[in-house]
Amino acid sequence: MLQKKHHVTIKGTKDGLTFLLDDNCSFESLLEELKEKLSSKHYEKSGGPAVKVHVATGNRYLTEDQEKELHDVVCKDKNLIIDQIETNVISKEEAERIAEEKQMVMVSKIVRSGQVFKVNGDLLLIGDVNPGGTVVATGNIFVMGALRGIAHAGSEGDKDAVIAASVMAPSQLKISDHLRQEPNRNEQVDRQMECAYITAKDNTIVLERIQQLPWLRPSLNRAPEKVFS
Repeated sequence: MLQKKHHVTIKGTKDGLTFLLDDNCSFESLLEELKEKLSSKHYEKSGGPAVKVHVATGNRYLTEDQEKELHDVVCKDKNLIIDQIETNVISKEEAERIAEEKQMVMVSKIVRSGQVFKVNGDLLLIGDVNPGGTVVATGNIFVMGALRGIAHAGSEGDKDAVIAASVMAPSQLKISDHLRQEPNRNEQVDRQMECAYITAKDNTIVLERIQQLPWLRPSLNRAPEKVFS
């Protein structure tokens, strides 16, 4: 006699419970087995605090309706609450959004006083940002020219974003919600290219020689390293 295959595995952790859901069976089969396993009095709602549940669906994508059904089976009249649903699969829209956030926008122009130039992803500006001009990016900002205006990197909350410029003489630098005013910074002909980043130690924006960037933000190296002699 063939042993019935289990599609749901429940594991206890220090934070609560983990439900491992088989991604090779039908969704209906999962719900049926979940209902059976959660029918025990052990999971009935009581006066105590609810137990957090982490649900791992593997390579199965759940629609909004399926997530609602899952919540009903797991949480309704149970002493359980779903804390997180983890999946290896994302929607096309989510994939496009991630790709947009990681893109590099390259433009050659001068951002003049009163102008605001915004992009999603990283910005590579070949030109100057004049006093009174502003550049904003959800990712990093690289200025191949003089930055004399305002630069705001990580505009949607990315504290790991950086700002780099050939000539770093801004009136204001902003990374995520951290601000650094530089109204009186003098330009020097022999000044080296610099970058600005948020330090992990004191959570402030500091300036450093651009040569330090590979060590400060190794995640910027997005391609395999190749060195030719």
